[in-house]
Amino acid sequence: MRGMIVAAAMLLGVVAGRASAQTPPAEMGARYIAAPWWMREPVIASLGSVRVELPANRAQFGAQFSAVDRDAAAATAAAGRKVAELDAALRAAGTDRVRLSTTFVTRPLYDQYRDKDGNLIDNQRADKIDRYEVSASLQIEVRDIAALENAYNAVVAARPTSVGGVSFSLEPDNKVRSALANEAVRDAARRARAAVEASGARLGGVKIIDPTARVCRTDVLAGWPSYTGSTRPTEVSAESMDAMAPPPPPPPAPIVATGARAVSSTRVTLQPPIQMLQDEACVVFALL
Repeated sequence: MRGMIVAAAMLLGVVAGRASAQTPPAEMGARYIAAPWWMREPVIASLGSVRVELPANRAQFGAQFSAVDRDAAAATAAAGRKVAELDAALRAAGTDRVRLSTTFVTRPLYDQYRDKDGNLIDNQRADKIDRYEVSASLQIEVRDIAALENAYNAVVAARPTSVGGVSFSLEPDNKVRSALANEAVRDAARRARAAVEASGARLGGVKIIDPTARVCRTDVLAGWPSYTGSTRPTEVSAESMDAMAPPPPPPPAPIVATGARAVSSTRVTLQPPIQMLQDEACVVFALL
C-alpha cells in the first residue's frame, strides 16, 4: 500500500513538473501572468523607432497599341509591327534598367443590328464576325529612375492607342535596410539612457536586442499597459542616409525610336515622389 502511495506521489510530481515547464498562454483579465525570464530583476525595455524619407526608385506604367483587320493573324501582325520598334528601343536601355513585357488580346467585332427600340446590338455569333481587333499591351517597369523620362517620352512619341499613369514605389536595397535597422537599435539605446538619467537610476548591461521589437510589446500583467506607449519615430537626417544611398548614376542616353511615329515635340517631366521608410527595434537593459 505504501509503495502505491509513493508511486502515485512520484507520478503527480512528474505531471506537476511538466505542467510548470509548459507556461500557459497569457489571457487578458487573468489575475497573474508568468513574467518573461528577463524580468527576474529590474529592467528597462526601450523601443527605438526611426524613419527616413527617400525618393522612389521604381516606376511602372503601361501602353496599348491596337490594330483592326478582317483576318485575326493579320491584325496580330499589324499590332506587333507597331510595338516592335518601341520594344527594341526600350530593351536597348538594358534589362537591369528597363524591363517590359508584351501581351496580345484578340477581340472579335460582330455585325450589328438595331432592335425594335432602335438600340444597336452586336450579333454575337461565330458566323457573324466582321473583323478582329488585336490589342498589344506593354507593361514597362523602370528599375533605374534616371531612365524614366526617356522611356516614357519614347512611348508617348510612338503614338500608342493609350498610355497609363505612372505608379512609383520604393524598394530599398540591403544596405539601406541594414543601416535603418542599426539606427533603430541606436535610437532604443539613446532613449533608455535618457530615461535612466532622468529617473536617477543606473543603467546595467544589455539583456535582449530584438530587431523585431516584439519584446517591447509583452504584457507582463493582464490588463496592464504594455511597452507600446506612443513613441514618435526619430527622424534620420539626410546626412546620416548619404552613406546608404548609392551615388547618382550619370544621365542616361536618350531612348529614341526611329521612324515617323517617333517624332514628338512634347516631352513630359516626371519627378519621383518622396516616400517614407520606418523601422523599429527593442533593447532591454538591466537596472542597477
